[in-house]
Amino acid sequence: MGRRDAALKEEKEDVTEPFWIALSIGGIVQAYKGFAAFLVTRRWNLRRFVETGGMPSSHSASVAALSTSVGLWHGFGTALFAVTLYFSCIVMYDAAGLRRAAGRQAMVLNRLIERHFQDPEKETQKLMELLGHTPFEVLIGAALGVSYALLWYRVHHPL
Repeated sequence: MGRRDAALKEEKEDVTEPFWIALSIGGIVQAYKGFAAFLVTRRWNLRRFVETGGMPSSHSASVAALSTSVGLWHGFGTALFAVTLYFSCIVMYDAAGLRRAAGRQAMVLNRLIERHFQDPEKETQKLMELLGHTPFEVLIGAALGVSYALLWYRVHHPL
């Protein structure tokens, strides 16, 4: 096997690495939120391991890690990086904007239900209020994602 063949084989093996980096940082952040909830309440709430919202944003961490990884592996001037960056911006905007607004609306609706229904538990189901993120939670998630991808690249692909 020649040098060029070895380089092509190594490149083929690494094509999914950005995906795994994004998936792993998302899992790490979600696990942190689950354990942090336990430390605060001293009760296990397994939903916190998969629920949206809270500090930091795991979606932002994942997409920021994905974009950074794609930029490092394939180049920051490629169409692939541009597409992943655009996708990342939409996800982060959605987390801090649309989903946060939906969470605020759920909070208002839950208050209305509590005040106007005799027995709210039987007549309706409480809406989930922690849906989105503050811009700061999105920023911290993105910073974690970028840092994780840079660290991964430095450890697994030293110069």
